[in-house]
Amino acid sequence: MCEDCCAATVFRPFFHSCLSDKKQRTYRMEKNMVFAVIFGLVIALGLPLNVVSLWIMLRRHGLKSPSAVFMVNLVISDLLLIITLPPRVYFYATETGISNEYVCIFFTMLFRNNVRSSSIFITFISVDRLLAVVYPLRSRHVRTSANASRGAALVWLVVLVVNIPEGLAFTRNLRQRSAKRACFDFSDRNTSTGNNSSLLDSRLNSSSADYFQLVLTFTMLAVNIVSTVLVSHTLQNHLKESARVSNKMNVMLIFAMNLMMFIVFFLPVSLVVFFNKWRPHLSCLASVNCCMDPLLYYFSFDGFWKKKEDVDTSLAREM
Repeated sequence: MCEDCCAATVFRPFFHSCLSDKKQRTYRMEKNMVFAVIFGLVIALGLPLNVVSLWIMLRRHGLKSPSAVFMVNLVISDLLLIITLPPRVYFYATETGISNEYVCIFFTMLFRNNVRSSSIFITFISVDRLLAVVYPLRSRHVRTSANASRGAALVWLVVLVVNIPEGLAFTRNLRQRSAKRACFDFSDRNTSTGNNSSLLDSRLNSSSADYFQLVLTFTMLAVNIVSTVLVSHTLQNHLKESARVSNKMNVMLIFAMNLMMFIVFFLPVSLVVFFNKWRPHLSCLASVNCCMDPLLYYFSFDGFWKKKEDVDTSLAREM
């Protein structure tokens, strides 16, 4: 009897450990399947919506206004994000990721670039509308498609420049991992091996580019808030005749959607420097923004589905 009790006492921690590991594996598999489903839905919705939006803007509207230039670049940013999602779906569904570190870095940088470039292009759209409504005459020489194209090119250049040190740091830290794991795998499965592994994962996930993104997001959010307040005040009290805004509701919906995009999608993922454990969740949430942008395009143009010659007058009135 005493021997049985001693045996039960000795093996009890082992059984508890096995049950705990089994529960953790089950939880991880269920969580990964949710990520795979969400990323898959983003691809299924975002890809056709953005491709159709790009076709309509180029075929029926053209690049005749600064807002159109910024929106086309925003679509391109969203499509680049969607390209990075199939490997993530495959990883979360099978827990088998990309073995080639350079391919891993490429897809990771493209994914992170979406938040940076999208936040800037959305802010440019807000500022363009602000100038069109509040300063319609004085801003005409600034608000040209040529200047918008130069601004878009500068945005892509800055994003690529940021990728250089970020990619180098990512590569260096990826090679220093104590255990070889698949791309996109930033789970805490190896935290039991010691604090060094956790510290290494933290270094891998956080970099100076993350702090740059945090400052950028807060700056762009502040610009959007100021633009929204000024436009709302002007539309209600001091709208100039030269502005000739035909649909005030659509204008305010654009600003409201821009603020929503920042608060719901861009701001949370930019806070990963403080919440590293939540990076997969916040990245998954941020990817949904590419499904919302087509609504912005729809409300930005009067007669979105009409042919170019039918909307020239409307665009001139808005811009």
